[in-house]
Amino acid sequence: MKFALLLALLTWLSAPVQAQQWKAHEETKTYPIAGSSGIELYSSIGERGPKAGQHVRAIAHTDFRLTWSRKYDPQPDGSCKLVSARPKLTITYLLPKPASPLPPELQKKWATFVDGVRRHELVHGEQIKAMVAEIERVSVGLTAASDPKCTKIRADLTLKLGEISRARQRASQDFDKVELGEGGNVHQLILNLVNER
Repeated sequence: MKFALLLALLTWLSAPVQAQQWKAHEETKTYPIAGSSGIELYSSIGERGPKAGQHVRAIAHTDFRLTWSRKYDPQPDGSCKLVSARPKLTITYLLPKPASPLPPELQKKWATFVDGVRRHELVHGEQIKAMVAEIERVSVGLTAASDPKCTKIRADLTLKLGEISRARQRASQDFDKVELGEGGNVHQLILNLVNER
């Protein structure tokens, strides 16, 4: 089951998309944690990490801001065509960072942990970029008949965007289930950080 989910995700991410004329702006922010052992650092993440629900905190988080410049063109036959749609996408990764220097051995463990968490979040970033590319693909050239004021086409587009957004959210949740589940990559990173060796 885990393999099937990963295979589906990788297939979706590697699907060919039209040549993009835009580039996402990506930035990384950190939040401070404290501790002098792996378990203390992980406990601090549990206290200070980004909220992932009413009573749950995450290790890290990927957020995005997306705006569009769209051009709707009324056609001579009374239809409306969306002739261009240019996204402006900012992706922000939030990662934990110890507020004080760590002892050398703990620093090595921490570096492995946070690099793995960062790579996990980058997959979420790629999912977001794939979503935006898919929105662009279905938007440009979209036409609505009998829509001289270009109002129906906006409603049609909103429905399509909702479907694409929900598909991205499902893919993100499925990926997290695999990664955070028993034996998953993030689960292993946590164990390696907190186990004393």
